[in-house]
Amino acid sequence: MRFPENQLGLDPASPTKPVDWRPNLTKQKGETKHAALTERIIADIGAGVLKPMDRMPTHRDLARELGLSVQTISLSYKEAERLGYLSGEIGRGTFVKARVTDRAGRMMLDHSPNEVLDLSIIRGAYLDAHENASREIFRELAESDNASFMRPCRPIAGLDRHRDTARIWLRMLGVTAGAERILVTNGAAHGIFLALSCVVRSGDVVLCENLTDHGIIGLSNIIGFSLKGLSTDEEGILPDALEAACAAGGVRALVLIPTLNNPTGHVASTARRREIAAIAKRHGIFVIEDEVYRPMIEEDLPSITEMLPDLGFFVTSFTKTVLTGLRVGYLVVPPAYSIRAASILRVSSWSGTYLTGEIATRWVENGTAQRLLEIQREEARARQSIATEILGEHIASSHPLSLCAWLKVPSRWTEEGLVRSLTNQNVAVTPSEPFIAGPGHGGGIRICLGGRLNHATLTKALTTVRQAFEQLPPVYDIGRIL
Repeated sequence: MRFPENQLGLDPASPTKPVDWRPNLTKQKGETKHAALTERIIADIGAGVLKPMDRMPTHRDLARELGLSVQTISLSYKEAERLGYLSGEIGRGTFVKARVTDRAGRMMLDHSPNEVLDLSIIRGAYLDAHENASREIFRELAESDNASFMRPCRPIAGLDRHRDTARIWLRMLGVTAGAERILVTNGAAHGIFLALSCVVRSGDVVLCENLTDHGIIGLSNIIGFSLKGLSTDEEGILPDALEAACAAGGVRALVLIPTLNNPTGHVASTARRREIAAIAKRHGIFVIEDEVYRPMIEEDLPSITEMLPDLGFFVTSFTKTVLTGLRVGYLVVPPAYSIRAASILRVSSWSGTYLTGEIATRWVENGTAQRLLEIQREEARARQSIATEILGEHIASSHPLSLCAWLKVPSRWTEEGLVRSLTNQNVAVTPSEPFIAGPGHGGGIRICLGGRLNHATLTKALTTVRQAFEQLPPVYDIGRIL
């Protein structure tokens, strides 16, 4: 793990200066002033006049500028926050909230490597070993009696054998749970949705890292909770930041990626995990532990969920560590939530997919999952080594077993200009926008090292990135120069 010279800017010393925003209000007949202002806020965010993480003018300053009451400004800001457009930070101000839109889809491409050198999607490496293992399990399934996993439509939480085998995989990750607390899901994202749906309601406050997986940000827009990102360091969320947020009140849950965070790659130490668990227990907040990358780490790291038997949810899957297409995961819930979680699973997707659950179960039982995991670790180390050799000082944070790296953008470039320049050279990367959940993130660009790219192709892509970083940007940043 490397965080040279605090390049991430993850511990902001002071709030950013409020944006110089002077809205032109047009109030329709019968429309209240605060509703008109809310519409203007939403429109200016959509038009790009207000950008993600812009700090809004204070209530008092904007009231004076527009000739309105402070209460009117407060009502408007609160409504925009309820709708997911603004986020209030205790002691810091009100910020424009990052939203997952169609732009996120355009930033993370899914083209063939023949069309573009795609470093935009985080996924496991795919080698001949994965192809061969897939073909072998398909032949085995075709030749076996499929009645046990193709005909049932219950139990909702997963077939008994699948949940029993899940206990073996979970023990490797430091989680001991009875089968009655385990649900088989269609991947980790599905598990996180179920966990949040168990305990969070519209308007609740949920905490996370200030740079986090874009799926969490998307869920905040769907479920309607207020997502607040906390300051982080090389081990993830700062305990002091978590304590302060909980002490301010109103916090319902914490969602965090303690192992190989996406996008920064940080790993929380045993001590940090214990601190987080102690704070959560003291304030009675739920913790949803997203450990989709946890199998990559061989170090004996404790599970936060194990420390919080009544408040902890543990989520993992096989998609990032065994095989990308093996979209099956495990969700461990507190004992009191096993019935509720299964009920939500039933109404949202009836159950996890038994077929993929059968593949995961057989692979755990016969050792294939462990073998492919070890291959994934070896390949991650090799690809991170290539990235370090080529990009060196441009890497803001990385980990030898991470599937991505976080790059700091040279001061002469903007993120948008750099991404556009790389796109023009057929290299796809992801800027910080889809991951921003709170201020103080410092910006950056994520590159992903997995997928079907061989070492030669990866070297070519990373060399293009380095050359772009070292180039001066065009005088007019308008796209391709012919």
